[in-house]
This record gives sequence, structure tokens and C-alpha cells, in this order.
Amino acid sequence: MKLFIISNRLTVKVRKDKQIGFSLVKGEGGLATGLASLDMDRVEKHWIGWAGIDVDNESDKKKIVSKLEASHYHPVFLSAKQIHQYYEGYCNSTLWPLFHYFYSFVEYYNRYWDTYKEVNRLFYQVAQTLICPGDIVWVQDYHLMLLPKMLRDGIRDIRIGYFHHVPFPSYELFRVLPERAEILYGLLGADLIGFHTHDYVRHFVSTVSRVLKLPLKLDCICMERHKSYVNAFPMGINYNLYHNAATAPDVKKSIRKLKKDYGKDNKLILSVDRLDYSKGILHRIKGFALFLRNYPEYKEKVSLVMIIVPSRDMVGKYTKLKTKIDEQIGAINGKYSTINWTPVHYFYHSFQFYDLVSMYAMADIALITPLRDGMNLVAKEHIATKKSAPCVLILSEM
Repeated sequence: MKLFIISNRLTVKVRKDKQIGFSLVKGEGGLATGLASLDMDRVEKHWIGWAGIDVDNESDKKKIVSKLEASHYHPVFLSAKQIHQYYEGYCNSTLWPLFHYFYSFVEYYNRYWDTYKEVNRLFYQVAQTLICPGDIVWVQDYHLMLLPKMLRDGIRDIRIGYFHHVPFPSYELFRVLPERAEILYGLLGADLIGFHTHDYVRHFVSTVSRVLKLPLKLDCICMERHKSYVNAFPMGINYNLYHNAATAPDVKKSIRKLKKDYGKDNKLILSVDRLDYSKGILHRIKGFALFLRNYPEYKEKVSLVMIIVPSRDMVGKYTKLKTKIDEQIGAINGKYSTINWTPVHYFYHSFQFYDLVSMYAMADIALITPLRDGMNLVAKEHIATKKSAPCVLILSEM
């Protein structure tokens, strides 16, 4: 028996270098973080997903397949057009804003949906060459909502799980999708469908009932040839990894240096986000500006450290968001900075693990204020690094 994890991207990226050829780089993101510690030693684990590179040459494809297979990674090759219409298009310009309740941001084109179906079919074609009867398949997230049914119809005697990493909206929002029934049937190909919270479970079950008119029995949806169970499974982190890393000698040394650089008596508020309008980044910056204006006695005593990880830079709304963030941070620093103090420290790149742990351990306050989020792991990571040190977590109820 093997476990196949299928996600939009692999947890590694393939990079091409003129001198050394193809190399592998560790990926970022909640999925990579959450599943990196998966303890499945008794089961042979395989990953299927896009390798993060556009390759046309068949010779290069074979080289990439060979390089990845050694680590049980199996790439799906997508063209630039498919990435634009499937990932940037249907996934992140249609589904993402709809699922996060930003209805006015939704962009819908028939070609986006056609490509979404096409790409889900490509994932199935790769999967069906690898998966055998008796195997377990675990499909990840809204990029591949049609895949569970394709696997159910095409490969016999396998167990299929699906986990939804983002919010599932209420029926009133989901029903605006013309292909709502096809998506729901796609998800119901799984034996077990998981969500972060019971609210999302309730929204999903209500939507299935009202759109498909299928018989429901508590957490079970009865299909013709199988039953789909639905439940909430809040995603966690590898607590010990973060907890123990905070005491590593290199991290302690880094913390001492950072405190010296930022000012020993300067209190630090830390926020860590992907670039996304659902994270409330602009609202957080405005809130900090209001704080400095209303409480001038805290000038030169408190700084906001913002780590923003680049994401979907090619999508128009994200490019505009990045511009607004740059402008607002520049305005605050221009107005309030002194020779010895900067109000907002801004990093637009991802951090290496031990550097991020150092920032978590050093921060006095973690400020996590999304407007709508599926499950934010930053709060858990921050708390895990603190040990007995006093700290404050400001967490949005959203």
C-alpha cells in the first residue's frame, strides 16, 4: 500500500541553471509547512503536483521526472497558458475571492473553467499511471476539486481523501458558480472530505443538500456506490520542531543580534503573511498609523515588523495591493521616523526557517488580523517558539 498526496504544487520547486542543469528548491506555504512533518514511516509516501516550471522540451521533461522520482515526487507539466487560465484565472481570480467572501473581486470567464477541467484531467492522467488498487490518495485543496470523482471513476479499490485548506462559503455565495453541481460531484468522489472548522462543514453540507438534493445522514452523504463522510480537522503544526528550534545556539545568537539591531528597549510587533487582500494587511498598516497618531508617547518605543511573502505577483489585484502596501509603509516611515527609530520594518520575501524562528522568539506581540482565513498557522508557530517568555497574541476572530 502507498500514500499518494496530490496538490497543485509539489513541496519542492524545480529551477533551471545554465551551469548545473535542474536543481530542487524547498517550497514555501501552509501546505508545505503543515505536511512536512507527516509521520507515515509505515507507508511509502509519494507526491504528485506541478513542479513550478514551464517546460516544452521533452528531453528536459524526462530529466526533471528522473530527478524528482528519486524522492518519490511525480511532476505534472503545465504550460504558461494553463497556469494563467487555471491557476491565476479560475483558482485565484474566481474561486479564491468567492471562497473568502470578496464577491466583488470575482472574475469569471468560460475559458478559465474549461482550463480548470483540463488541468484536473492532466493531474488524473499522471495519477492513474502510478496509483494501484489498495492505495490511499489524499487530494489537497480547491485547485483540484474535480479530481476525487475522476479517481473514483477511473481507478478501482482505492481510498480517497480530500482536504479543503480555505474557507467554504455559504450556499448564497457558492451557488453563483454556473458549474456548482459539477464541482460538488467532483468533491463527493472522495470517501472523506475534511475542512478546518465546523462552520465550513455546515456550509458544504447545506450546499450539497440544496444544489444536488442528495440524502444526508449527519456527517454522511450517500452516493450511488459509496458514502462520503464530512468532518472538521483543524490543521496543526509540528510543535516540537518550532519549540526546540527556539533554543538552538544559532537562534539564540541571532536573537541577541536582532535585539541589538532593533533596540533593546524597543517593543516589536510582528506580522507574517502571504501577499493577499484577505490577510488585512492594509487595515493593519492603517491601524498602526492610527496608534502612533493617537498615542504619540509610544513613538521610538514600538515598531511593527512586517514579513510579507510574495504570492501571485502576476495577478492584477495582487500587484495593485503590493503598490498600496509600499505607499502606505513609506508614508508612515516618512512621517514618523527618527534617526534612531523606524516605525515599520518591511520585508517582502520569505525567511529561512531559523531566521523566522528567531523573529518569532524575539517579538513581543504577534499581530494576526486576517479579514477571512481558512486556518492561520502563524499564530501556532509564534506561540510554539515562546517557551516561558511572556508574549501577546492579537488574533482576529475571522
